[in-house]
Amino acid sequence: METQDAYTRALDATLFADKLRYFSTLDSTNLQAMREAAEGAPHGTIYLAEEQTAGRGRGAHSWHSEPGAGLYCSLLLRPPTALAPADALWLSLATGLAVQRAVQQTTALIADIRWPNDLLLDGRKFCGILAEMNAGATHARAVVIGIGINVNHTEFPPELRDLATSLRIASGCTWPRETLFAALMTAMHAEITALLAPGGIASASRSILERIAKTSTWIEGKYVRVEEAGGYTGVTAGLDARGFLQVRAADGLHTVISGGVREAKK
Repeated sequence: METQDAYTRALDATLFADKLRYFSTLDSTNLQAMREAAEGAPHGTIYLAEEQTAGRGRGAHSWHSEPGAGLYCSLLLRPPTALAPADALWLSLATGLAVQRAVQQTTALIADIRWPNDLLLDGRKFCGILAEMNAGATHARAVVIGIGINVNHTEFPPELRDLATSLRIASGCTWPRETLFAALMTAMHAEITALLAPGGIASASRSILERIAKTSTWIEGKYVRVEEAGGYTGVTAGLDARGFLQVRAADGLHTVISGGVREAKK
């Protein structure tokens, strides 16, 4: 109960205040958020689980959710009608910046953002972001943003050991998850408030582009392999005005729409 109360207090003075849905065990915070979105759950509801039995990543990937070791949460947003489905990418990118800021404030570690939804330390992933939506033809009725952060994990399954890390592994220290959660929700409040304000996409998106370009090594000059259009390699060449990654390949400039991006060997 003390842990739940600490998480509840962390939401004070944010748009998420008094909207925490806390679970000791859950299949997936994103699945729960989507289920309750269909039932009319309000904007700003937070779903937080100590353990996920079916945590999900992007595509068909699963998310390793060790009980009591990480932060596994989802945010339910009900954007104004001005938010087109394609604009949901801004929410994902803004979430990456919020995680980056919260981690630095809490641990002094500086994470790298791998477009569009991964955060890395020492080249290994410690945070994944999964944005899903219930959308009409012209606007998103509900957007769910899932955030999984490896905080105090000490080890991973064999298939993940070379790919995954945690804040504890990267720093050698254990970290209070409640403190990180509070910093994250404060940062998310600022990002979401800016994006969903009237005219917010136009102004906030410029700030997002500038900040990601400054804090991510993946946006410009990284030799990568892209997992779409049959797969190809090239050098990253910045984000376009919509937030999509551009990659210059042998056959010209590509815009990455949905494919995963990984570092390639020359």
